[in-house]
Amino acid sequence: MVAKSFMDIRSDIGTKTVRDWASALPKGANILDIGCGNGLPLTAALAQDGFHVSGIDASPTLAKAFQTNFPEFDVACEAAENSHFFGRKFDGALAVGLIFLLPKAGQIKLIRRVADTLHSGGSFLFSAPAQECTWNDSLTGRSSLSLGMYEYRSQLAATGLALSGSLTDEGGNHYYCAQKA
Repeated sequence: MVAKSFMDIRSDIGTKTVRDWASALPKGANILDIGCGNGLPLTAALAQDGFHVSGIDASPTLAKAFQTNFPEFDVACEAAENSHFFGRKFDGALAVGLIFLLPKAGQIKLIRRVADTLHSGGSFLFSAPAQECTWNDSLTGRSSLSLGMYEYRSQLAATGLALSGSLTDEGGNHYYCAQKA
């Protein structure tokens, strides 16, 4: 419903944070971008840095725009929490601006699915407020939910992912970094 608006207003905020996170991955690593949108600016930055990115987005408009922008990369139009993630394993996965749009059960399901698709030692980066809170997303108007640091740490641990740190980007957005054992 809001794909065009999303593409029009998406800024570069968070790109440096994602690049910093990805710099710890092996050169040429395979990264899964969950909620990839049209791939701008995050996939573009990761591609410039030599990474291979595969995208998942539930919006047909955004998935098509991703494919147009990055014909060399795979994209699937699927709901993140139900995606098969191309039936592959990845070195890293990111979900920027997505997880908090899902209900609690959907967030937990997504975390479990990401843990299953990461190689041993793989890394997961996602954005959500550090505190437990709810709000209405400014673009979609949908209810948004952050489970908060304690609950995310617990849910990650239950899947074999360890919270390894957190980051804040230039826009004040909070990110969780997790590592698979």
